[in-house]
Amino acid sequence: MNERTIALVTGANKGIGYEIAAGLGALGWSVGVGARDDLRRKAAVEKLRAAGVDAFGVPLDVTDDASATAAARLTEDRAGRLDVLVNNAAIAGGAPQEPTRVDPDTIRTVVETNVIGVIRVTNAMLPLLRRSASPGIVNMSSSVGSLTRQSGTAAESATGPVAVAYAPSKTFLNAVTLQYARELSGTNILINAGCPGYVATDLNGFRGVRTPEQGAAIAVTLATLPDDGPTGRFFEDAGVVPW
Repeated sequence: MNERTIALVTGANKGIGYEIAAGLGALGWSVGVGARDDLRRKAAVEKLRAAGVDAFGVPLDVTDDASATAAARLTEDRAGRLDVLVNNAAIAGGAPQEPTRVDPDTIRTVVETNVIGVIRVTNAMLPLLRRSASPGIVNMSSSVGSLTRQSGTAAESATGPVAVAYAPSKTFLNAVTLQYARELSGTNILINAGCPGYVATDLNGFRGVRTPEQGAAIAVTLATLPDDGPTGRFFEDAGVVPW
């Protein structure tokens, strides 16, 4: 049994996911780098190891049941349990995303990754999380999923342009997070959603104003909550995000 704290980060080969893995690794944790691209995953693991992180690669396509099952089996073989799962993998879906112009298949594709993928991976990993003394799940959401901010007078500046696939997928993810929190309320598993802010990544064409390292900070914070910490909440660096 690995005595280090064990984490798995999905979509960890680049951007925010990579920096989450690096941040948790800097704490002395053993970190699984979940990614579907073999070359990028291996490169990320090598870079993390060169920085002193106990990293291991986890082939993982969050849209594939068999891949999620295999990832859980690999994690079990490696460590026997999982302490923290960070569901970071997500896609934007491309344009157009105005409700009157969007291709319905764009919405299906985004939800498959951003929502169903989170459910798929979470359920595959739950048996391993239940073996942990201090298990936690972090779902990387976005403030664009906040209905309060979307409906406010400053919606454009607070949540960006109209995006009927991406933004509602994060609202959906927030609702899913709450449902897990309700079901798991009698356990010691904490589950929360976190917003990284507007980070410059390939997801937004590098138009963001924050660095991936800054965006990863909220995930590291939520991954290291005390056993009596909050669950079923939505946070950003400044505090609670309104639903």
